[in-house]
Formats: sequence, C-alpha cells, structure tokens
Amino acid sequence: MHHMTLAEIARGLADKKFSSVELTQTLLARIAQLDPQINSFISLTQDLALSQAKAADERRANGESGALLGAPIAHKDLFCTQGIRTSCGSKMLDNFKAPYDATVVAKLAAAGAVTLGKTNMDEFAMGSANESSWYGAVKNPWNLEHVPGGSSGGSAAAVAARLLPAATATDTGGSIRQPAAFTNLTGVKPTYGRVSRWGMIAYASSLDQGGPLARTAEDCAILLQGMAGFDPNDSTSIDEPVPDYSAGLNGSLQGLRIGVPKEYFSAGLDPRIAELIHNSIKELEKLGAVIKEISLPNMQHAIPAYYVIAPAEASSNLSRFDGVRFGYRCENPENLEDLYKRSRGEGFGSEVQRRIMVGAYALSAGYYDAYYLKAQKIRRLVKNDFMSAFNEVDIILGPTTPNPAWKLGAKSSDPVAAYLEDVYTITANLAGLPGLSMPAGFVDGLPVGVQLLAPYFQEGRLLNVAHQYQLNTDWHTRTPTGF
Repeated sequence: MHHMTLAEIARGLADKKFSSVELTQTLLARIAQLDPQINSFISLTQDLALSQAKAADERRANGESGALLGAPIAHKDLFCTQGIRTSCGSKMLDNFKAPYDATVVAKLAAAGAVTLGKTNMDEFAMGSANESSWYGAVKNPWNLEHVPGGSSGGSAAAVAARLLPAATATDTGGSIRQPAAFTNLTGVKPTYGRVSRWGMIAYASSLDQGGPLARTAEDCAILLQGMAGFDPNDSTSIDEPVPDYSAGLNGSLQGLRIGVPKEYFSAGLDPRIAELIHNSIKELEKLGAVIKEISLPNMQHAIPAYYVIAPAEASSNLSRFDGVRFGYRCENPENLEDLYKRSRGEGFGSEVQRRIMVGAYALSAGYYDAYYLKAQKIRRLVKNDFMSAFNEVDIILGPTTPNPAWKLGAKSSDPVAAYLEDVYTITANLAGLPGLSMPAGFVDGLPVGVQLLAPYFQEGRLLNVAHQYQLNTDWHTRTPTGF
C-alpha cells in the first residue's frame, strides 16, 4: 500500500479494497521502521491518526466520499496543530503546543485527511538543505549522504521514501520546489494569497506560501484542492474562486506557448541539468506546445533583493519570540534585558540569528533607503519582467535548481553558496506567482527537476502541463533504492 498515490488510495478506499485504519497502521509501522535512516519526522501523532482514520471509515460507511477522506498525510512543522507540538524545527519552540489549528490543517481535517505527524524542516524555514533544524539534518532517500533540500526537506524526504503519499509544505524562496527537485517529487507553490497563512508560523510574511508535495501532479491537484480558498482570518488571503484542479488535468497542450528565458542557461547551470531541461522541452513540443525564447533581464538582481527583504521581514516576525509569552526561556535571568538576550541567543540557531541580524541592519536608520527600499524597487522590476513575458507566453519553463543535491555539510561553511542555489526559484516568490517543479531525470543517480511558472491564479495550467508530461514520461515513478 505504501507505493500507492493519493489518487490510487482514494480509489482503493472507495472500492473498499482496504480501510483507512489499515492503511494508517501500515504507514505508521513503515515510518517507525525506516524514518530513523532519514529523520524526516519531528513528531508522530499515532493516536490522532488512528482516531481520524476510524472516523473517516465511518464517514465512508455512511455514504460520504471525497478524494482526501481517509488519506494519510503529514504537515510541515510550522502549521499549528491544536494540542500537538509545533516546533518550526527550533529549540525556541520545542515546548510549544499550539492552542488552535492552522486553517490549512483545519481544512484538510474537515476533508477527512489523516495526520500521521509533523515533518522536519530548516529552523523557522530558513535554509536550502534542511541542515539547520534543531532536531538534526534530514537525509535524502536517494542518497543518504546528500541533502533533501530545504526548508521543506522533511516533507519531501518522507514522501520520496514512500512513508506517506503526500504532505503539506511551504515555499518562501523555493522551499517546496527545490526539495521536490532534489527528491524526485512534484511540488506546487501557489499564487501568493491562494492558500491561507493563518496558523502558519511566519518567516517572511510577503513571501511565504503553503502548498502540496506529492509524487504526481494528479496528487498535488487533490491536495491543493483541499488547501486552497479564501480565509477571512488571513488579511493576505485573496477571495478568488478555486477551480476544480483535477478536472482540468486532461486539457490538450496543443498551441500552448512556453517561454524559455535565456538567462536561465548561464554558466552557473550544470550542463547535464541543462540537457535534461532541453529533453523536457522536446517532450512538451511533441504534445503540441510551442517554444519561444524570452528574457527576464532583472533576474540577476533577484538574489540580493530577496536576501534583504526576507531577513528584514524575519527580524520583525521573530521579535515575538522573547522568552516572555511562550517558547524557550533561559534559566535564571538577571533582569529583563538578560532574559531577552539569553532566551533568543540560546533558543535560535546560527542561521536564524544570521538572518535576524541582516534584517535588523537593513531596516535600521540610515540603511533602510540604501537596502530595503532599493530591494523593494528591484522586486517591482522582477514582477514587471514576468508581466511582460506573460503577454507573449502562457507559461515559463526552466531548471528548478542549478545543481543536483549536494552532500550533507558541503555548503555549511559558506551560506552564500547555499543561497545561490535558489536563483531560479526566488523570483516567483518576489512576484507572488505560482510555480511547480516536476521530475525531469537524474544526474549521478540524483533527481533533477524542471520548473514551470504561470500567471496569477493559474495553478491549474501548471498542473495540467505537468500531468500531461507525466503521462508521457516515467521519471516520477522511480523509487529510491531501499524504500
């Protein structure tokens, strides 16, 4: 059962080939057996999962149906889950049990999804490798000496290792798409505002967006359907109708205009990945797509702009973790200032401290105009580049990452080298656009992803293209040895 996709599980439950309780018990046993190798979970919720599975079976027995009813998933450990530890991968929140469910968690629970646990992540979602978690690094199931990508590496590794069919994740600068590429999965970063951020512990509020990680575009469509929608609790949520993503999967690609930015194929891209991307382009051409070279001239400025804006927002968002109201508190503080300093110094890891300091500096008097304001102007230029491009093409295609997954620890001493791995993904977050990564082949036995970007609220178009591609290729069906 562990090799079944969400779509196959839905059909199996509907046909009474197995129950949700049986499936949940099977996957919980598999997690207990295999997860020590990859460290993809921070918390397991066996009792909750079995009670939800039993309730889902009863709902089906009473005539209810639904693609997520009884389907096992896991949540990235920054989605608040009532009464369950929500740690954000940090010592700061190791003792925090959320008093309420995030909107995403509540919506999926209402749809009947079964929560197996909370997945490991880079601390406060800050990282590209899942090595900054206080609970230890996550390992890539395709090669246990390599990173799974971050910050949603726990969700990605768990799905790739067939511990569960799908998981929630978040994407601030590529943290759904990059782990998807590194672990041979499909991952979707929706349009900013498409999925509620209420109850999702913030890293950078204008960039963060929740989305699905799964093995196929079909499964991502199912999970995104359950996650998306307007939420009055979230001031950044957009009241836009949510289409039936599954119904749109089988549309023809005949005449689809695909833009390929010339800036994507620079000296920084591994030539073996470039070849796989060109192979993907040829496959889509066979399906009727029309390819056109385009330009995104301000892409080169995206990384420096992002690494001013995101840390600036993080320095503001993380100021609430001060040892007073919740979370970690230092022992025997001498006074209030000592409480603040030691609680934050002991509770936050080095990467989080680095980004808080960068952000505080960028927002400080005398530097705001020189850094933060200028970064926001670059952000507008990046968005304008995309708007011009989408006047000519329907989607944009390119690599998800410039390199395959690197070895654990290989970039630990050089944070900037890790930041540069986000070069293809962060532009979508700066512009608020939807993006998708799907499997496109392998380099040295490690997965490679191809990225698709679309205009606002066109997640269905991305899923349609990815699904048609996956009907004609088999990269997404490959399984890591030993799992």
